[in-house]
Amino acid sequence: MSSQEKHIPHVMERPHYSDDEIDLRELFAILWRGKWIITLFVIIFASAGVFYALSKPNIYQSSVLLAPAQDEGGSGISGQLGGLASLAGISLGGGGSNQTVIAKEVLQSRAFLTDFIHRHNLIIPLMATDTWDVENEKWLIDREVYNPETGEWLTNDEGESLEPTDWDMVKQFKQSHLSLSTNEDIGMLTLSIKSQAPPVAKEWAEKLVHDINEHMRAQDVDEAETRIAYLERKLGETNIAGMQQVFYQLIESETRTVMLANAQSEYIFKTLDPAVIPQEKSEPKRALIAIVATMLGGMLGVFTVILVAFIRSGKEGFSEG
Repeated sequence: MSSQEKHIPHVMERPHYSDDEIDLRELFAILWRGKWIITLFVIIFASAGVFYALSKPNIYQSSVLLAPAQDEGGSGISGQLGGLASLAGISLGGGGSNQTVIAKEVLQSRAFLTDFIHRHNLIIPLMATDTWDVENEKWLIDREVYNPETGEWLTNDEGESLEPTDWDMVKQFKQSHLSLSTNEDIGMLTLSIKSQAPPVAKEWAEKLVHDINEHMRAQDVDEAETRIAYLERKLGETNIAGMQQVFYQLIESETRTVMLANAQSEYIFKTLDPAVIPQEKSEPKRALIAIVATMLGGMLGVFTVILVAFIRSGKEGFSEG
């Protein structure tokens, strides 16, 4: 080896990064230089999240666990007299499970909820209240919408009345208050009502269960009585002993339906776990709102710092070129 080769220093090869690779050390350096921007974003979003969470009123939820009421003896009568009923041109119906499914859909129907709201005078609590006064246990009226002294709905800036329509009331009730969940495996139904007022949540849940049972009972009784009137009319029109016996049996079946419907206090849904006045709020999740807002602020801060660094590097490259 020559003397010149001995004096040649060994140059360390530095790692080479392609343009599309990320230098983590450079990235951390960029974030460190922009730490105050990130901190500012975090503080602003965290403060906004806390303010928003604190501005939301407490919402309480009261739930009722329901089971299909047993249709005692209904299936037996339908099986024995189904053929006779078809000869007479009528249907005995039957099928407790079908009745339960129908009742669940009726419970969410616009017609039933409209009647429920008007029957129990829920228009003001539903559409014209601002908040619930816990100490006095009463609603505080939103006077920009409704005047309780005159009983009149106010108008907006365009002169249109703020009085809600049935469509508005049902929409508000379904979106903000009513929820239904079904356990398909065991056939249980959970009816829940949300409200700013704990006593009101319990009261509305109980009234809904009572009203759907009474609605379905009245409907079945009316249909059975209509069929009885039809059968009695047909009975008077025939002199054939065999057909008269058929009509007597069908009339007996329909009369039994009316008696059983009126004898059951819970006609369609049986209450397994009744509604109670909730002691704890169900929403808002204030801690979760604050955490999400803080994380969002941090992510936007990081994105802003990286974006600014990228724009600056692009301008420097352009000027050098």
